Amino acid sequence: MLSTLSPIDRSHLPDPIADVADQAQSLAQVLVGVRRYLHRHPEVGMEEHNTSRFIRKTLEGYGLDVHGPIAGTGLYVDIEGEGAGGAVGYRADIDALPTQDQKQVPYRSQTPNVAHLCGHDAHTAIAIGVALVLHNNRDLLRGRARVFFQPNEEGLPSGAPLMIRGGILEGLDAVYAVHVDPTLEVGRYGLITGPATASSDRFEVRIRQEGTGHSARPHEGADTVWIASQLMNQFYQLSGRITDPRTPSVLTVTMLDGSEAHNVIPEQAALGGTLRTVSPNDREALRTHMRQTAKQMGALHNVHVELDFEDGSPPVINDETTIENVEATIRDEFGEEAIHQISESSMGGEDFAHYLKHVPGGFVRVGTASGPETSYPLHHHRFDLDETPLAPTARLMARVLIHHLDRAVSEDTTASAPDLTSSDNGTPETTR
Repeated sequence: MLSTLSPIDRSHLPDPIADVADQAQSLAQVLVGVRRYLHRHPEVGMEEHNTSRFIRKTLEGYGLDVHGPIAGTGLYVDIEGEGAGGAVGYRADIDALPTQDQKQVPYRSQTPNVAHLCGHDAHTAIAIGVALVLHNNRDLLRGRARVFFQPNEEGLPSGAPLMIRGGILEGLDAVYAVHVDPTLEVGRYGLITGPATASSDRFEVRIRQEGTGHSARPHEGADTVWIASQLMNQFYQLSGRITDPRTPSVLTVTMLDGSEAHNVIPEQAALGGTLRTVSPNDREALRTHMRQTAKQMGALHNVHVELDFEDGSPPVINDETTIENVEATIRDEFGEEAIHQISESSMGGEDFAHYLKHVPGGFVRVGTASGPETSYPLHHHRFDLDETPLAPTARLMARVLIHHLDRAVSEDTTASAPDLTSSDNGTPETTR
């Protein structure tokens, strides 16, 4: 399935791809080139203008019609099959992180304090590969496949809701995505049904009194820092007390702010962090209890307490049917040994979850580790990946979309076929 690529319009290709497009290339060569260009030129969320232009020119150079912008810098392509059927989507995120790349490699980031340390450059390359493979195998598509490129997965508010409001899911029956995984070796794919990631909400608490106080006489007013510490301790006791301890949740305080003087009790103290759950019910229960605790603490100590949440992504809930489709396709393409059954949900957040509130879908982990230099965790300043899986994963996910449409057509045919074992009044033939 698509061993080599030849551009339709070489002059329209971006220079890094056109420079090596004088003759037919392998899919792997194209995708490595895409990934390395993006890695050298990362852009943070909602500012991915050069990234968006690069994606558009690459796809158009190989003969695809690109639609957008959508949600600012987002794009999509529709690949229409030769047979009638349903519609399925594939999503990639395109933004980078606001942090410094400290790797010593030729393709390290050339933009200070911006780097692709979460693999979105690889996700974009794979999605371009999916689109190219499907475009070159339209005769196998029984319906329509939409490949779309989303901005700002890392930031809040994230890009997925903007894409949804822009109509990206209209007409789609399901949606798929992948994420690189430096804890999995190259050649393996991680699968889990149900919760795959956690919700991720940010919170901030501000405790305020009228005027400052003296550290020698905290009893004369309200000790805002002490109250902040009491709230922090209360929050840390919630998981596993008001929620079922068998269902993961984690609250972490990462920010604590008070006075800059050793002997001054500040007028205001603040704390903040993240709340993560895999259960939507636990998410609401914990947020409600945090609000109640903050209000009661304020009344008890006669201070003004404000608690604000910044809504992050809900949990990614993988649909059983879509994961079964991915698993069967991996088994057909690479064999049983390529499948890694994930036993526990990740407590990281992923805004692909927003799409799954509207349509079923599957989120797949792609093994990219082959040694120490490709095993640094996501967001580490030396994060890198083995590029070997780029082309195989693009072919795999193209097959997944093809099989998804095949299954949809088969199910529709079965559902509409007459029941030859029953009479017109519904009585089984064997009982007549």
